[in-house]
Amino acid sequence: MTRSIRRIALAAICATTALGLAATPALATHFQSESYQELLAQLHKREIVAIVLHPSGPKAHASARNGGHFTVTYTPAEVEPLRAAATAGGSSFAIATAKPKSTTTHHKLRYIAGGVLIVVIVIVLVVLLIGRRRTLEEEGPSGEAASAPPPAGPG
Repeated sequence: MTRSIRRIALAAICATTALGLAATPALATHFQSESYQELLAQLHKREIVAIVLHPSGPKAHASARNGGHFTVTYTPAEVEPLRAAATAGGSSFAIATAKPKSTTTHHKLRYIAGGVLIVVIVIVLVVLLIGRRRTLEEEGPSGEAASAPPPAGPG
């Protein structure tokens, strides 16, 4: 391969990688681990805005007034004291319900189709550029085709 084709292929690979990284979902918030006792202390100080219990974990996600987010592991016996402390502290309290897993894979198929489309576009561009490069090499520096017959003389 020539240098220009290598550069174009490298640019296409870089562009594809950048698009792939941009398409990956980023986490909107980061939950830091915290102890149950620290959570109760923050509830008594009215620093917590909302608590959501996830029984499948069992983990509780708490949102603080300063914008921080925390994850706390709890036992089933600690649910009622946590509810009482949350309601006494003016925090919202909810228990999440498990949603049934969806069997549709539309989003996954869309990402796969998008990736295949990008790969096909890159391959087509590389093939077109190689073909163009070959035709330019065949034409020579004067711009005329090298295989063209010489002009006929007089007569």
